[in-house]
Amino acid sequence: MAGYDNFNTDFYQSSYSVDDQNHGSYAYSDTEGQAKNPYVQYDYSQTMGYSTPGVMQPQQPYTGQIFQPTPAFTPTAAQSMYGSSFDDEPPLLEELGINFDHIWQKTLTVLHPMKMADGSIMNETDLAGPMVFCLAFGATLLLTGKIQFGYVYGISAIGCLAMYCLLNLMSMTGVSFGCVASVLGYCLLPMILLSGFGVLFSLQGLMGIVISATIISWCSFSASKIFISALAMDGQQLLVAYPCALLYGVFALISVF
Repeated sequence: MAGYDNFNTDFYQSSYSVDDQNHGSYAYSDTEGQAKNPYVQYDYSQTMGYSTPGVMQPQQPYTGQIFQPTPAFTPTAAQSMYGSSFDDEPPLLEELGINFDHIWQKTLTVLHPMKMADGSIMNETDLAGPMVFCLAFGATLLLTGKIQFGYVYGISAIGCLAMYCLLNLMSMTGVSFGCVASVLGYCLLPMILLSGFGVLFSLQGLMGIVISATIISWCSFSASKIFISALAMDGQQLLVAYPCALLYGVFALISVF
């Protein structure tokens, strides 16, 4: 035993005691208790002691409102996609390209062959008036017992295509197919008068021939006047009036026979 005591005293003397061991065991048991009860309360009011100043800058406080974020860009009235109200939008007829003022002016130009045509108006692609005149011409033919709607539209399409090719060869500026169809359709208005006369009396006689020739000359002269005014084809009215007379002559034959 004496040797054992001497062996025990030879070890390094430390400050570790039984009290420190009891304190460590108490800390261990406290940790074990937290593991068993994970819903322990923690004091979040204590500040974090390990934050280093200068590493993370403090964030600016949010000054906006909930569900009302501050707009980053406010478009002006000129940059907005839609107008502020329906008053800023153009009328529906204007968006569809239907202008009653221009339709009335074109109609007066056709009815008055000696009136000078406005080239800026006649150069527009307006098919509302021609469609109405074609329907009116077919309706007056229907009153005489002639169902010729297919012939009217078919001959109109072929005539417009032929005049389109001819005018593009004769003019320096060129013309669109819609403009040709618009002018030829408006100049069909006197032909409605001829088919209206056919409802009242027969056109298969001398008087019918004279009226038909007058109506054909009227239509062709009005169409050629508009074409040379819109395309600046000075001195070529007779050259343009001849094919127009051939086209309207076919419509006159449908009205007479």
